[in-house]
Amino acid sequence: MEERIREAVRSALQELGAGEISFVVEWPGELSHGDFATNAALAASKELGRNPREIAEALVPLVQEALGDLALKVEAAGPGFVNITLAASAVTKVIDVAATESEWGQGNTNTGIRAVVEYSCPNPFKEMHIGHLMSTVIGEAVSRLIEASGATVIRDSYGGDVGPHVAKAIWALKKKEITEPATVKEVGDAYAQGSRAYEESEEAKQEIDDLNVRLYETLAKDPTEHTAEERELFEIWRKGRDVALDGFKNIYTVLGTNFDYFLFESETAPIGLSVVKDELARGVFEESDGAIIYRGEKKGFHTLVFITSRGTPTYEAKDVGLAFLKEERIPNDRSYILTGAEQVGHFQVFLAALEDIAPAVAKKMLHVPHGLLTLTTGKMSSREGNVITAAGIIEEVIKKAGEKNEDPLVAEQVAIGALKYMILRAAPGSNIIFDPEKSLSLEGDSGPYLQYALVRAKKILTYEAGAGGDQEPETPYEIERLIIRFPEVVRRASEERAPQQLTQYLTQLASAWNSFYASEQVLGSEEEAYKLRVARAFATTMQNGLTVLGIPTPERM
Repeated sequence: MEERIREAVRSALQELGAGEISFVVEWPGELSHGDFATNAALAASKELGRNPREIAEALVPLVQEALGDLALKVEAAGPGFVNITLAASAVTKVIDVAATESEWGQGNTNTGIRAVVEYSCPNPFKEMHIGHLMSTVIGEAVSRLIEASGATVIRDSYGGDVGPHVAKAIWALKKKEITEPATVKEVGDAYAQGSRAYEESEEAKQEIDDLNVRLYETLAKDPTEHTAEERELFEIWRKGRDVALDGFKNIYTVLGTNFDYFLFESETAPIGLSVVKDELARGVFEESDGAIIYRGEKKGFHTLVFITSRGTPTYEAKDVGLAFLKEERIPNDRSYILTGAEQVGHFQVFLAALEDIAPAVAKKMLHVPHGLLTLTTGKMSSREGNVITAAGIIEEVIKKAGEKNEDPLVAEQVAIGALKYMILRAAPGSNIIFDPEKSLSLEGDSGPYLQYALVRAKKILTYEAGAGGDQEPETPYEIERLIIRFPEVVRRASEERAPQQLTQYLTQLASAWNSFYASEQVLGSEEEAYKLRVARAFATTMQNGLTVLGIPTPERM
């Protein structure tokens, strides 16, 4: 629909002599102002040398003619806007599609595109904390939005299974004589112990640094060539990683996320080391005090170390290796990487270096930063061992939801909906303070509010109908004029990787449904058949919208 409006406005501008002008087609803030509005007159003012209001009035009949029966009215507004109200027949036609097509809202702008989306990325040898929960929820929603545009999406999670944090955990496990860690918590506690020792004891620090180097060397070898000491180190590393991954996968199952690939730093480190050393000879990198660095200042950033003076790769070198590994293992047209906003500086320098090494690969990569998630109880630190784990907060919210929902499945669906909504209602770059009590409210601005609106709509559709009439209202209901926006909302949210746009739209739509439900008699009314069609269109829109966001849709609440 928006494209039809855009074509009509472009055609009208051409008649006025401003066909090359860029303009915006958007939704007015108030439905009383119409279904669409454009700033075309304001945009063309300088080109045409005329007052914007004059141009708007000149555009009105031209746009009306171009749209024909599609528009009820076209009018000039304000300093130079053109507002367009769709004809009832046009709205009804779209509502019929929404009520009958299960794929309502799906687009095709990215059909044929393969996009890999990297998110969540918890590190083995640590417990998954609420920061990873935020990345998982946003990453899954962004993945589904990209899928809704017609693209094929491949999901991957990249974990740090080698490096100082792993050495700290293994050091502590060895001190406790634990050779077969059994739980995620056991491994996480070992990391916290090793981190404290690293800060407090020079002896422990030296032992952990040495262990880190030995682990890199061990993992670089063929396991059949390991010495007895290396076999012992390799086995405790492997078992610790497996335990952590099993814990992560349990959380992903609850959150409705399924990764196609799990990639690890132990795989990317050797590749990154090799590439950086090769590019050192070409002058992309340079040596400094025994380390290999990239001078980011030449592109407006800062200098970062890629290989330390001890010969171990940093995150930057590993990310270079990851870029090459993905090219080999996951052929793609676009690559999105979601991380916390604190990594923006790292990705600026890494992508600048990658542009010098492999410009075609760098060109299709995009870093999508998100903010921090904290609770009303405050901050956390995995080094101090007071982590608020993802599993812990999920368990807490499910328990609270269970106080109002006896069915454990419904309680879990409501809890996950509450968690995801509170994360997705804000722009990805925003910090969020999560309030478990507020998240479960049915009074609006919550996941359960949207879920309950859908449950009520589905319930009315189960009643036996036929006692009412088949008259149609003279003008569309407010909710209809919101429903028809759904495909465009999904498209825009996908293009901008902005799930909050869809979240906010669904909240507005749920409010409109509740108003419709409260003020309109459906069954037995003279417009029964029409109103049931509206209810079905709403249910399909809300169902599909929540599904795109990854929010569960309970059958009852």
